[in-house]
Amino acid sequence: MQQAQVVESEPVSGRFTRAESEERELPEAPSLRRLVGPSVIMVGVGIASGEYILYPFIASQAGLVFLWAAVIGVLIQFFINMEIERYTLATGETAVGSFMRMWRPWGGILAGGAILATMWPGWATSAATITTFAFGGGNATTIAVASLLAIGAALTASPVVYQTMEKTEFLKVGAVVLFLVVALFAVISSTAYKDTTQVVTSFGTFPSQISIAILVGAFAAAGGGGAHNLVMSNWIRDKGFGMGSYIPRIVSPITGKEEAAPGSKRLSFPQDEANLARWKVWWKRANTEQFLSFALIGGLTIIVFSLVAYSTVFRNPDLPDSSGFDFIALEGQVLDDVVGEWFGTLFLAIGAVSLFAAALGIIDYVARLVADVINVGYTRDRKNITESGLYFIVVWSMVVFGSTILLVGVDQPLVLVTISTVLGGAIMMVYTCLLLVTNRRFLPDAIKLRGYRIGILVFAVIALGVTTGIVAVDQFGNLL
Repeated sequence: MQQAQVVESEPVSGRFTRAESEERELPEAPSLRRLVGPSVIMVGVGIASGEYILYPFIASQAGLVFLWAAVIGVLIQFFINMEIERYTLATGETAVGSFMRMWRPWGGILAGGAILATMWPGWATSAATITTFAFGGGNATTIAVASLLAIGAALTASPVVYQTMEKTEFLKVGAVVLFLVVALFAVISSTAYKDTTQVVTSFGTFPSQISIAILVGAFAAAGGGGAHNLVMSNWIRDKGFGMGSYIPRIVSPITGKEEAAPGSKRLSFPQDEANLARWKVWWKRANTEQFLSFALIGGLTIIVFSLVAYSTVFRNPDLPDSSGFDFIALEGQVLDDVVGEWFGTLFLAIGAVSLFAAALGIIDYVARLVADVINVGYTRDRKNITESGLYFIVVWSMVVFGSTILLVGVDQPLVLVTISTVLGGAIMMVYTCLLLVTNRRFLPDAIKLRGYRIGILVFAVIALGVTTGIVAVDQFGNLL
């Protein structure tokens, strides 16, 4: 491999610069099979609020007229995710690191937004609530607090955190896919299949019987949402994508071993024929991995879970008027009657496991994001402070705060999830704007953002801005 070369980095508005960067050869891309992982984690964490809760809730109350938003939301997030991956593939630095090159406080703003959107433990509470449905009782708050403590312990004990995340989310996604296959043949009615035409005929419709906050939260949560997508940078680095293969992984302070980092966190590769040929292979395989693992599985999951809700509880006389989780309990009861008692229990178990795994992923990604911001912007040159150490401080801070929120009585799962997803939409709008700048300004001409992908990101900014603005106006009106 070529000897690392030290080259001068470009000045960035005089606000946040690096004294040097390193030029190294872009590694050869392995087979697509060996690259599968980061997008599975993304969709595994994402199969939660939107897929299992918000879209099925909307389908139970209003039918399939809002499924168009899931299709648009997943496709938008696919392109946003690939721009996040583009920068890290080319430099080994996270997308947040690139934002801080323009203005250092961007890191703190996004980290703060991620914490604000996820400190409400809606996923842990949701999982605990569904667990009580599966077992016919129990204290949801106690279960949720116990699960948060277990998550903190599991992440702390993992020698390489990424590997634990990958294994957990692979198991979750496998279980969900198995359920979906059975549901396609055993549960979904012919009427539901026929009514999927509403995805096209109702395009742009916002059902009036559903709170606008829930609708916007569902749109923003289709696939991933919020700061969740930003952490694709961290996950592909730990998997060894592109220039990220030179960056050390996050390891446990108890069972792991720190890896040596390169002299600079921002790398580059020579813009010669050999390296650009390798780049084309990386870019094609990264897009394929993201589309198959994230967009396809995420989109199908939303659609099938919505069809299950539509087939079982839409216009069901026993469907409660409240906007809680009772519709999920009713789904389980109907599935018991239609397929067999085992299938209703499986449905609830899949939901509980999915939401527990989502809570694990959420704590992981927020801790990664915050640790990266602090390390890159403030502590990179301090030998006694590592990114791994910062990561675990954030993990346990979130566990303690989430447990406190639940113990003081803020424990309504749908409310908590809606708060998180709406705030996540606003965060996405901000960093999509930043991606439009950094992926053209900081990357060489041959690999920078261009063409139709610019138009898609501009559309994403407008869509997220308009929908989030509608919620803000609506909620402000409620205060008057």
